[in-house]
Amino acid sequence: MEIGQLQFDPRKELFLIAGHCVIESEETTTRLAMLLAEMTQELGIPFIFKASFDKANRSSITSHRGPGLKKGLEILGRIKERANVPVTSDIHSPAQAEAAGKVLDLIQVPAFLCRQTDLVVAAASSGKPVNIKKGQFLAPWDMKNVVKKARTVGCRDLILTERGSCFGYNNLVSDMRSIPIMKELGCPVVFDATHSVQKPGGLGHATGGEPEMIPTLARAAVAAGCTGLFFETHEEPKKALSDGPNMLRLNELEDVLATLIKIHAAVT
Repeated sequence: MEIGQLQFDPRKELFLIAGHCVIESEETTTRLAMLLAEMTQELGIPFIFKASFDKANRSSITSHRGPGLKKGLEILGRIKERANVPVTSDIHSPAQAEAAGKVLDLIQVPAFLCRQTDLVVAAASSGKPVNIKKGQFLAPWDMKNVVKKARTVGCRDLILTERGSCFGYNNLVSDMRSIPIMKELGCPVVFDATHSVQKPGGLGHATGGEPEMIPTLARAAVAAGCTGLFFETHEEPKKALSDGPNMLRLNELEDVLATLIKIHAAVT
């Protein structure tokens, strides 16, 4: 698979998508990208940096959404050059796909929007690899229809991401059967270890989470055969402008990744 300047074989190599939930400022988000680039280079794990230019799905009207499409893509373009890493962000409408495809190396379709045919088709028509997150409301076998939409317009570099399923109100559960089931669709499967511990809307005005469970679920996912991992991380999660309650603290990430690399080596 080729994502930007990154070339790797997802059948053999565990890869990482990680970064801030949302661009907070150019300075802080660039700093994180460079720290992650250095860390992953030392660990020898292929890495794509993620930060959203806009978080359209927020609990509250007052929640931070990010700098928006134009400014956000400009920031991500500069981060790509400074940190020398591929970058990804999510799009929320078909109209954003063309502009995003000029900057991003990987286009992400959010879980809540994975059944939006026009959005999936626009992302898949961009010419860039696409990461589609499985909706919390979908069974893993139902992703075959989403994959077909993307394949129909010629998208071949397609990634699917498992991020937990609705389990009653304000709760998610991770079914590790989802990983081998979606791999049967012919796509690399990423496990989103941080969104999977969310308590959606659990704080009333915002989403809660159980970050202490992130390493446990990530280990289980790698053992179950996932080909990539997704982490939102922050130097100080309590100060994060989005998704702080379900982020992994940056100073914990290296040890977690080192363990996951060993598990991956054992199961492959």
